[in-house]
Amino acid sequence: MRKLLRFLALLVVAVALAAALGTLVPRPLWRAAAAAPAGTRHILVLNNPIHTDIAIPVDDDVRQRFRFLADAGIPADAPEVRYIVFGWGGRAFYLETPTWSELKAMPVLKALTRDASVMHVDIAGAITEPHPDVAGFDVGEERFAALLDFIATSFQQGPNGPVVIENAAYSRFDRFYEANGHFNALVGCNTWTAAALRTAGLRTGWWNPLPVSLGFSMRLYN
Repeated sequence: MRKLLRFLALLVVAVALAAALGTLVPRPLWRAAAAAPAGTRHILVLNNPIHTDIAIPVDDDVRQRFRFLADAGIPADAPEVRYIVFGWGGRAFYLETPTWSELKAMPVLKALTRDASVMHVDIAGAITEPHPDVAGFDVGEERFAALLDFIATSFQQGPNGPVVIENAAYSRFDRFYEANGHFNALVGCNTWTAAALRTAGLRTGWWNPLPVSLGFSMRLYN
């Protein structure tokens, strides 16, 4: 029993140290020199206590890039829509836990070990800034295009494009799609968000498993 307790204590210390270093050590280590972009796009990172999403401002090009959303019933071309919101996560937890009151043991176990992944897509009108749960960043057009590429390649492709998951949604205006990659405690929704943001030319912590660590590193290095 004493050995087990010692092991658990060491494990907690190791995880805490990894999380601290993952937040404080920037990725990439050095800021890349870049010319001033000809134009910029304002993207948003939306967070709750355990999850982050990326909100992409819409225009005709963005709507055309993700035109498959309309086929699944997401009205991304509605005039009041200002953002398309993308998130990546574990299939069991995402689909089976729409609210905290519906939390179950099996989705949590899969999230901590290994699970298939899904993309969640929603739409939004105007989003208030500043706000504690919203962080905005300006990125150049070239980096914005790279971010769209990263998001698009996160969708698993079928014979007719991205594979929508039937009868899986939180509301009338959002949908779930099969995604590439596997979800676990080390590679989760917030590490996906961090990787996407790095593609957009922003710096994150080296490893950001939680929104609070990602948010702190983003404020520190951007």
